[in-house]
Amino acid sequence: MICKITTHVLDLVQGTPANNIPTILEKLVDSNLWETIGSGTTNEDGRIDNLSEDNNSIISGTYRLTFDVSSYYETDSFYSSIPIIFNITNTNRHYHVPLLLSRFGYSTYRGS
Repeated sequence: MICKITTHVLDLVQGTPANNIPTILEKLVDSNLWETIGSGTTNEDGRIDNLSEDNNSIISGTYRLTFDVSSYYETDSFYSSIPIIFNITNTNRHYHVPLLLSRFGYSTYRGS
C-alpha cells in the first residue's frame, strides 16, 4: 500500500464544500526547517485527493498542512491561513486530514 495524504474542507456556515483553497504539504526535516513536498487546491467537492507530488516521499515523521483561507474568505476572516501539524508513524496507511471551517473557527480530525 502506498501512503497517501488527502484532505477535505467543508464550510460549516454554508453547509457546502469549500473549493479553491490553496494548500501546501510540508515535512519537518530539522527542528525548525520545513520542506514542501506537495501542494494543491481544493476541487468543487472541497477535496484534494493526493497532496504528495511523490508518493515515495511519505515516510514516518511530522507533517504540516497549511490552508490559505484568505483566498476563500474575501473579507472579514479571522484566519488568513490555518496550519495543521500531525505525525505519521505507519506508512502503510492512508492519512485523511479534513478541515471544518468557519470565518471565526475551525476544527480538524483524523479521517478515514
